[in-house]
Amino acid sequence: MTQRIAAYIDGFNLYYSLREKGWRRYYWLDLVRLAENLLRPGQQLMAVRYFTALVFPELNDPDKPLRQNVYLEALATLPALHIHMGYHVTKRLRCPSCGAAWQTHEEKTTDVNIAVELLGDAQDDLFDTAIIISGDGDLASPVRTVRERYPGKQAIVAFPPGRHSNGLRSVATTSFPIGRGVLSKSLLPDHVTRADGFVLKRPPSWV
Repeated sequence: MTQRIAAYIDGFNLYYSLREKGWRRYYWLDLVRLAENLLRPGQQLMAVRYFTALVFPELNDPDKPLRQNVYLEALATLPALHIHMGYHVTKRLRCPSCGAAWQTHEEKTTDVNIAVELLGDAQDDLFDTAIIISGDGDLASPVRTVRERYPGKQAIVAFPPGRHSNGLRSVATTSFPIGRGVLSKSLLPDHVTRADGFVLKRPPSWV
């Protein structure tokens, strides 16, 4: 029988893993193709869920939100992809030594959103196997719960490049790292056309 697969992608965990590697060209990922490239024979992709939040401009990178918006619009052309948005909160930090203060932003709700969708899809019997693309150890609890409450289902963790979590690995059915070769085969075309005919272009700094 065909095994049904659903993929859950932790957007910021994946993004920061690529940034740490300096692999900017892989920011332009086709996330459905990425999930498809992780499948084995006899498996069928039922859904791909992508979890992210809108970013803020930075002093040294004011165009960061513009690039993200282009990418989100490109992803919105993929019928099999569901985008789940979290949000950022502003935090004010102060140096305990010199007293200097500055603002930063902290992303919220991604791990909660992944847990809700993962458990909801298990309850709805959407998948036989869930693939969780993340190295965030906070996801160990929902992965463990899926395996305990639905013993017929599997939960596989695909670690983004350079990421790892012993907690996640210990509760998953199995785990493996995503290699650069898979990323290379999972890129969007340089130009993506929206339904209204507008052409979205890969940001030049992501080439």
